Amino acid sequence: MERFADTNLRSSMDSDFPPLFRCPISMELMEDPVTISTGVTYERKSIEKWLFTYNKRTCPATMQTVAVGENDFVMTPNLTLKRVILAWKINESSSSPATAIDQVQSLLATVESSPFKVSSLRKLRSMIEMRDEVKSEFIRLNGIGIVVNVVVQILIDCSDFSTLEACEEALGVLSQFPISNEDKLFDEMSKREELMKSVAIVLQRGSAEGRFYAVKILRNIAKNTNYNWGFVMEEQGIDLFKPLLELVSDEFPTKSSSCALDVMIEILASSKRSRVKAIEAGAVWILIELLPESSRSKCERMLQILQSLCECAEGRLALVEHGMGIAAVTKKILNVSNVATKIGVKILLWISSFHPKERVVEEMMACGAVKKLLMILHMAGGGVGGGGRSSTKEKVIKILKMHGSSWRRSPCFPCELKYYLKLVNDD
Repeated sequence: MERFADTNLRSSMDSDFPPLFRCPISMELMEDPVTISTGVTYERKSIEKWLFTYNKRTCPATMQTVAVGENDFVMTPNLTLKRVILAWKINESSSSPATAIDQVQSLLATVESSPFKVSSLRKLRSMIEMRDEVKSEFIRLNGIGIVVNVVVQILIDCSDFSTLEACEEALGVLSQFPISNEDKLFDEMSKREELMKSVAIVLQRGSAEGRFYAVKILRNIAKNTNYNWGFVMEEQGIDLFKPLLELVSDEFPTKSSSCALDVMIEILASSKRSRVKAIEAGAVWILIELLPESSRSKCERMLQILQSLCECAEGRLALVEHGMGIAAVTKKILNVSNVATKIGVKILLWISSFHPKERVVEEMMACGAVKKLLMILHMAGGGVGGGGRSSTKEKVIKILKMHGSSWRRSPCFPCELKYYLKLVNDD
């Protein structure tokens, strides 16, 4: 019934709309327009299906060849067109000259009393996204509390599709609001533990759009509040990290994967328990597999997560036991950014200090870690004992002092850098 009602609303709206609002593939009104390299704009779901489900390599409208790959293919959100479409939809769907404020009140009444909530929630989200005064009125009318009640319904009947769909749309509304320690939404999050449980359910079982709303809310909470994640770790633990890692592992760059990395960074910083749960969920091995092909921004955040996990014995062991663990981290040192180099050196220091096994020491030599450490020393300039040591340089010296004598005897040791190793030993 909910789908039927929503379809009727869409049909009346889609019957006559400007041609520029139409996706060239589906011929339907676009909701998430993106522009590809040929300059043509499509509905995101339609062009993704064309390229990645049907494995096409051409632009459907121009038949020009497009490169498909993480570093080659780019979908740019057409935010201007999206705003124009949203404004048109709001205007077209108004059956009376009621003001936007009156519409908010009417929509909230429908959400609160009617079993058919999806279309009203979707319209609320569009209105809130477009106009600040609507957002203020929504809060004044206790919209946060009303929509939160929709979200937690998923705990009563998580198997019902219409309940899940309404929950996702409700999260879409809530994701439009900033979250800080003083905000109404954070107050609801703190008082109602079932709300976070509902967010976790959508993160685990929801659609791509629903999962984006869920992880966006989690990111806002993690970055802007002092939320206590202990309860979430107790209730969810591994089951929270698994869907986050799935989003991070998305083959194509998305806002969801970026948000998931931010969420993990903040949660892992909160406690050792959270780090252990992430390790049990397979975070170390997954991130090592993703690291070689990651972009600069993702690489830095993945290394930051690995650094947090390597503060635990379980994390260090997982990295060492992965056949490419040390090599993957080493490859990013001096190749990505100063931030990546600093984090990479710190990870190697953890490994060198707590896993000084012969195999590990030999692997560091074989994969080029030793050469890169000596290069950092060389780039720092001057004698090792001189003043002005950076924290990264100090860490390099510690590693070389621990294992320099073993590496120097190796036939693979770079002869041109033996001078710096001698300085370390003499210091």
